[in-house]
Amino acid sequence: MRKPIITQPVATNVITGFLGVGKTTLIKYLLANKPANQVWAVLVNEFGEVGIDASFIGKQSGKVQIKEVAGGCICCAAGVPIQVAVNQLLAQAKPDRLLIEPTGLGHPKAIIDTLSQPHYQQVIALKSTICLVDARKVSDNRYRESDIFKQQLAVADLILVTKGDLAADEDLAQLHTFLAQQSISAPVQAINLTREQESQTPALFNRLAGQVLDCDRESVGAQSPTKAPVNSPDSSPSLFSVSPLSPLSSISVPSMPPTIVFDELGIYRNDNQHEGIYSAGWVFDCHYEFDFEAIVAWVKRQDCLRLKALLICDEGIATLNYVDQQLQVVELDDALDSRIELISRQPITISATEQQLLSLAKRDIV
Repeated sequence: MRKPIITQPVATNVITGFLGVGKTTLIKYLLANKPANQVWAVLVNEFGEVGIDASFIGKQSGKVQIKEVAGGCICCAAGVPIQVAVNQLLAQAKPDRLLIEPTGLGHPKAIIDTLSQPHYQQVIALKSTICLVDARKVSDNRYRESDIFKQQLAVADLILVTKGDLAADEDLAQLHTFLAQQSISAPVQAINLTREQESQTPALFNRLAGQVLDCDRESVGAQSPTKAPVNSPDSSPSLFSVSPLSPLSSISVPSMPPTIVFDELGIYRNDNQHEGIYSAGWVFDCHYEFDFEAIVAWVKRQDCLRLKALLICDEGIATLNYVDQQLQVVELDDALDSRIELISRQPITISATEQQLLSLAKRDIV
């Protein structure tokens, strides 16, 4: 009789935080410094409808597998979307570690509850949850009163402060006060990812790997009862940054899901609304070429929570990431089509926005 195959439960970390706080940048750093002999998998959830985030992670070796779930929050629908996605990713990649990045507008507690179910205990070893936070946001009542924002902090075993170089001392003090008011006792650390990336040794990765990534849920605070000062010299904060149009290669953009069907103009569009947040996304077929300077100027005029794009332009292929009036541009090697996603607190005028985008591109069909 054939003996059953004994498998080791996959170490799994949830990396959460609000829109644009640097979750994907942290994941890129972790992947770049992971043990070379290990296979890691990443499950990325997007609030939008067309799937862009995987292109922001960057090209990885065969030791990394990336899967996207677009269209809302994977923690909704009684956990069914995340169960399907996790099962597929574990079966295909057989990873040593799984990183899950929920949408910044999602409820991570539902994901953690799903992965804590008895039927996952043989395949998932749920480790610590990391929440990234921009200290400047704590003074904004829209964040302070947001159940999603508070839940992201509440489920964290470690809170990493990003963009600290842009935060004033009172912002950092308000963060600690807010956490105390919410009875959140997770340790807080500031990180300088730019400095870590430039150093010869992966100091941040080693610190996270040794103290956080492999710790069981809710045990990080027990190991580090004293919160690290967010402005300590050992952890001077800095903005996650990517040089504009730096030669950073990316993964090949995955094939379009079968639900995407172009119209006669070579365009697919979709929109959604959830908990007072609106999203609209477009996919333009490979025959469209955008005017890079014009699209950058257009992006900077948008009043939105977040704008993401993967575009074939006259100057090359690039991703655009626009949040808090800050634009990051990264050059890519390849793309099968152009995609753009808007997320806003206000309803998005689909037809008018599409006409604006069309005025910034030309379509060349031989």
